[in-house]
Amino acid sequence: MPGREPRWWYGAGPHWQATLLSPLGRIIGNVAAARLRKKNSYASRLPVICIGNFTAGGSGKTPLALLVAHLVANEGREPWFLSRGYGGRLPGPIQVDPDVHGSADVGDEPLLLARRAPTVISRNRAAGAQFIEATASANAVIIMDDGLQNRFLAKNLVIAVVSGDRGLGNGRVIPAGPLRAPLATQIGLVDAIVVTGQESEANRALRDSLSALTQAPLLSATTRASEDAASLRGRRVVAYAGIANPERFFAMLESLGATVVARRAFGDHHAFSNSEARDLIDTARRMSADLVTTEKDLARFSRASGVSTELRDRSGVLKIETVIESEDLAILKAKIREAIRI
Repeated sequence: MPGREPRWWYGAGPHWQATLLSPLGRIIGNVAAARLRKKNSYASRLPVICIGNFTAGGSGKTPLALLVAHLVANEGREPWFLSRGYGGRLPGPIQVDPDVHGSADVGDEPLLLARRAPTVISRNRAAGAQFIEATASANAVIIMDDGLQNRFLAKNLVIAVVSGDRGLGNGRVIPAGPLRAPLATQIGLVDAIVVTGQESEANRALRDSLSALTQAPLLSATTRASEDAASLRGRRVVAYAGIANPERFFAMLESLGATVVARRAFGDHHAFSNSEARDLIDTARRMSADLVTTEKDLARFSRASGVSTELRDRSGVLKIETVIESEDLAILKAKIREAIRI
């Protein structure tokens, strides 16, 4: 979803905006539910694993997609990512080349994914799957980054990611709340649910509410910084991010021991202007601090020019990864093995 999500989607207590927009949310929810009940129109000859979420905005889909790709590779299969290419101008299907394409062409997340495994964007997911079938080997596995609500391509395994910190907000459908469709309809489509975040009362309450609605296994995951993030300890940083939940990024920097002297939050998938880039550079210089951003934001500068190139070259990046351990990891591996045996 472009731009900044309304704070009242996740704020405590009733909000007049949600009440006012609820009739529209119900209409949109009914339409979405009817669409989700339709049968898939194309079944690929390759296994398809979908990583999606119930809500608009960030929940950690892309880091989980990268983890799933790693597990698929460990099974001796060849992971291929399939993305809609949100925010890019190219409809696809086309294979992403980070040396040729920019975020304006294919979106930011596909650029990040393409650095780890072959990545195809296609607004028509069935056409994207057919492109991969014609391009990849018979050993390939398609991993959809997003697409739980897409009914044009059959999936062998559907995993929903839910942020344990943010949960499902006020439980209403867009625009009254963050849900993409009624939860009762969406949850019936999934084979597993990954709840991210640290153990907390809110996290446990979320898991209990989800368990009451589905027999699908609920797996616990944590999002942590990569090992090289230790170099941030004790450093003064100007942090900036154009993602759905920038506060999580800022909090992680502080937990790593960085001193965040300034923070700049932009809308999700934000395209930085030259004046914004100059302001960030000047702020860091004035405050004798280093610039730090997310991997997704830095990917947006892959084809940068002018002052944006300077911002890219001056910016460090906080790399994160999703970790699932012990019994939950064994369950996920078993689900993947079952899905790819077609």
